[in-house]
Amino acid sequence: MLRVLGRPSRACDGWTRRDLLSVGGLSLFPTMTLPRLLQAADAGENPVDRPAAANAVVLVNLFGGPSHIDMFDLKPKAPSNIRGEFKPISTSVPGVQICEHLPRTSRRMRDASLIRTVTHGYNSHHPYAVFSGFAGGKNTSTGPQPHDHPSMGSVLQFLGRTRRDVPGYVFMPALPGHSQNPRPGAHAGYLGQSCDPLFTVCDPKFDRKGTFYDPVEPIGDSLLPALDALPQVTAERFGNRRSLLQQIDSKVSAMESSRAMDGFSSFQRRALEMLTSSKTRDAFDLSQEPGRVRDRYGRHLYGSSLLAARRLVEAGSTFVAFHWECAVENYGGHWDTHQNNFNMLRFHLPMLDQMLTALLDDLEDRGLLDTTLVIVTGEMGRTPRIGKKAGRDHWPQCGFCLMLGGGTRRGVVHGTTDKHAGYPIDHPVSPGDLVATIYTLLGVDSDSTVPDRLGRPIGISHGGQPIEAVIG
Repeated sequence: MLRVLGRPSRACDGWTRRDLLSVGGLSLFPTMTLPRLLQAADAGENPVDRPAAANAVVLVNLFGGPSHIDMFDLKPKAPSNIRGEFKPISTSVPGVQICEHLPRTSRRMRDASLIRTVTHGYNSHHPYAVFSGFAGGKNTSTGPQPHDHPSMGSVLQFLGRTRRDVPGYVFMPALPGHSQNPRPGAHAGYLGQSCDPLFTVCDPKFDRKGTFYDPVEPIGDSLLPALDALPQVTAERFGNRRSLLQQIDSKVSAMESSRAMDGFSSFQRRALEMLTSSKTRDAFDLSQEPGRVRDRYGRHLYGSSLLAARRLVEAGSTFVAFHWECAVENYGGHWDTHQNNFNMLRFHLPMLDQMLTALLDDLEDRGLLDTTLVIVTGEMGRTPRIGKKAGRDHWPQCGFCLMLGGGTRRGVVHGTTDKHAGYPIDHPVSPGDLVATIYTLLGVDSDSTVPDRLGRPIGISHGGQPIEAVIG
């Protein structure tokens, strides 16, 4: 069931002009004002007229750097200090093998495009390169900045490629870096806060105390943001959309002469309609799903988030990102396996295997897989050589991306790495290439530009080119 966080407050009487502007701005979304987002969607123009194979994206970002050599590019003939502890298994694609802890995924490889040669020099955990395609920045610990390049979801909102009746770009279960420090990548950057995603929130529970390298399964759901920013709106009144809108209408009528209220009656009311619409709320209401479906995804924060992603796509959302990061520090909810690499993967891989294939089966059963692009990747790979504490360190020189549905070719393996999975030996793929491919599948010209803060045209793919080998 969708839960609304925050303390109960009084009924919606006695609103001030400041209260109205607060509601009108829907500041309950971190760094996002939904009415401005709606304005951006109205103003955005589709710069091209291309056939789109996909109309929605679900991006699964394995935060921390998933070990490509232990998942999708095993090297069983390499020395033991490189090949590791896992064995390869055959897949539904002849001659293609993946990790033994991904048996369900192995059966779905006939439907996948596997890229084994993602490479760049951005050695940072920020999901900046993943979401924007830009990998030329400095490795910095600073959070999102107004001059950052925008994420794909933000670009799609700016171009008016999202729906007006549901959130077009959703990032779950919480903003990136919520367990440490805010991280760039998911935001709109120089396109402005109006194109930021809807960041959900979460309140996970744990059955034991873990450590940074001893993962613990978080239990909970992705939730709509709290209403604390709207002190005159209670959780009880939240569902009474008609009453709320009537009160806003009355105040708008009384304040129409104010310059500050220009445009309020259209965009502000539409914003509130989106927030309180049954389509938005229902998408997050997992109680509507049969128990067997919830079991298929896994009854944890990650599985619940991916199930909510399917429901959002079904409702009409265009870009839904699931960022696999634990909500509380030191519970091991990440793929940053500097230590205890194999035991951490023994914990994570079965969950990924279960929930990913549940999503694919679910989309297929509903006739949505052909038009929904599912992507699994991370910000980097891991070192071929195993360290002293049974870990693998950062390795942006080589990583993977798994793409399914949404117009991708089936049963394709793109790119080959050397004998230790350290470097591509053919068909290197940059983050810009991945982003260009995603735009192309969505029917957006990957050579399109958007204006930066000075009005200069900036390419949305940062020089990347679509990977024709994986486009069906």
